[in-house]
Amino acid sequence: MSHDGAKMAAEQNGVSRPEPSGRRQQQHGATVSFHNVHYKVPQGGGWPCRRNAVAKDILIDLSGIMTPGLNAIMGATGSGKSSFLDVLAARKDPSGLSGEVLINGAPQPPNFKCLSGYVVQDDVVMGTLTVRENFRFSAALRLPETVSDDEKQRKVEQLIQELGLGRVADSKVGTQLIRGISGGERKRTNIGMELIIDPPVLFLDEPTTGLDASTANSVLLLLKRMASHGRTIILSIHQPRYSIYRLFDSLTLLVNGKQVFHGPAQEALEYFSDIGFTCEPHNNPADFFLDVINGDSSAVAFDSEEDVELDSSSLSKSRRRIEDQLVEEYRNCRYFKETKADLEKIVAGKQPASASRSRTITYHTGFCTQFRWVLKRTFRNLLLNPQTSVAQVMVTLFLALVVGAIFFNVQDDPAGLQNRFGALFFVTVNQCFSSMSSAELFIIERKIFIHEYISGYYRVSVYFLCKILSDIITLRTIPALVFSCVAYFMIGTSILVDAFFLFMFTVALVAYTSTSMAFAISADQTVVAIATIFMTITCVFMMIFAGLLVSLPSIVSWLSWLKYLSVPRYGLAALSINEFTGLVFCPDVNSSNVPTDCTGEAFLTNRGFDYSTWGLWQNHMALAIMTACFLAIAYLKLRFIKKFT
Repeated sequence: MSHDGAKMAAEQNGVSRPEPSGRRQQQHGATVSFHNVHYKVPQGGGWPCRRNAVAKDILIDLSGIMTPGLNAIMGATGSGKSSFLDVLAARKDPSGLSGEVLINGAPQPPNFKCLSGYVVQDDVVMGTLTVRENFRFSAALRLPETVSDDEKQRKVEQLIQELGLGRVADSKVGTQLIRGISGGERKRTNIGMELIIDPPVLFLDEPTTGLDASTANSVLLLLKRMASHGRTIILSIHQPRYSIYRLFDSLTLLVNGKQVFHGPAQEALEYFSDIGFTCEPHNNPADFFLDVINGDSSAVAFDSEEDVELDSSSLSKSRRRIEDQLVEEYRNCRYFKETKADLEKIVAGKQPASASRSRTITYHTGFCTQFRWVLKRTFRNLLLNPQTSVAQVMVTLFLALVVGAIFFNVQDDPAGLQNRFGALFFVTVNQCFSSMSSAELFIIERKIFIHEYISGYYRVSVYFLCKILSDIITLRTIPALVFSCVAYFMIGTSILVDAFFLFMFTVALVAYTSTSMAFAISADQTVVAIATIFMTITCVFMMIFAGLLVSLPSIVSWLSWLKYLSVPRYGLAALSINEFTGLVFCPDVNSSNVPTDCTGEAFLTNRGFDYSTWGLWQNHMALAIMTACFLAIAYLKLRFIKKFT
């Protein structure tokens, strides 16, 4: 251990990235050492009563070394396995963390999470793309731009063959609506996305979750094969079968955040037998360890001279006593002492640690490269999953036909005046409620975005711009154009060309503003239903101040300012000015002597709409300003979203 510590202490930042190669080569995994790691999180006392928050210990004084090979972290549910893995991978909030993690004897680099590989428990690959396309995306953004496209392609093909994905390389991964590859192949695809960069350490959080026993075994055999070539693999796992357990090189057992064993996996049974816990014949070691940790008395070995019947004191032994006993036994065993000695040697030769615990995200590609690849993937995802976009257009077409049929060929009479105004109100409100579907834009891909962002795939600004462009062009602009072309001529509004294009522009702008508002509301939400509720309440509130349900001039002064926050009001005002200006609604009067109250201008004045040129365009300016503000709020929410647990 001292040799490894001295060797790696000389390397810059403790981590060196291997150059990608088209041929198989021996990996040089990193040695991960953790020293007196303690992690706690505040519980209770939420805002505004943060002073009453109590810190809960998640990890307590963990120390050890994980070398190249297959290193497993086991424990019962809630023992801190995933939290410990996240700490080692630099994916926990450093504010509650004490102790240190060294990589090859050097302080953990601030951008370690971008240099290492991390396979999350849930799948985070784009389901509408093929396995090869997902690998190409990872290679294009995570490998330096100095690496040629041919070299990246060779790297992708090499990984496909090594992971046994050649048969399904051109098959879609799969979504809820698209039948894709199997669970084991999907898990190997997730692993391949991280292996693109040849990480010195590969972390996996519960890699067998959702897999049957045979598939889980094949995934672990793959990891064992990679570990045998010198790669450092660290994984958390709950209750593996014996054929999986025997693949482990190192085992760390946790109970309530405390270490009860850390050493060679194949010597764990002997260790527990020496301290009085003997595994029954044909029992799975993983099940046996959980029995011991959970205080199952059947796992306790009794002296053969004593009565085999369990006495009352053994039956009443609490889990706390078992836990304290296991912790105490481990701290007195030779594994703990040997590990402590090795850790002292590593600390003696390490580089000076930085006082900062900041987390830094580094990128290997520029803004333009990221924008091109993310935009390409986003549009390809829409094209290969057309159910949403096609449904949006079809529903819009149906509503346009309905409103066109109801208000078909309105006349220039008092009834026609009301019908025109009602039709314009329906058009405006329809755009607001149709935009509610955009509330799920950042929610359904939230896990993918967070994982890819903190892994250094792309900047927040790149992801935000690509999602906005794809949604506005495909799901907002096209439906708005379809609705305008159908409803406008069926209703029988003004036949002037400039009036038609102004109508279309206003409808599209209302859709953009409503969509931006949905982005601003939902960007930091995790549940689509909650975001939809907020959107519905907001839209209903704004409808009241749109100008149809209540006359705006009649609203009391201390509430009248709320009309300036209503998106439908600006849209309805612009459409009404565009339509009513110059119209006469008294067909029986002489055209040369039209009463003032029969003109469209009089109607607009009664409704509180300014029909001057500035009165028209100020509505569009207000919508544009609101769109910019909502988009800024959405971006800031994404930028400062909680990315570490």
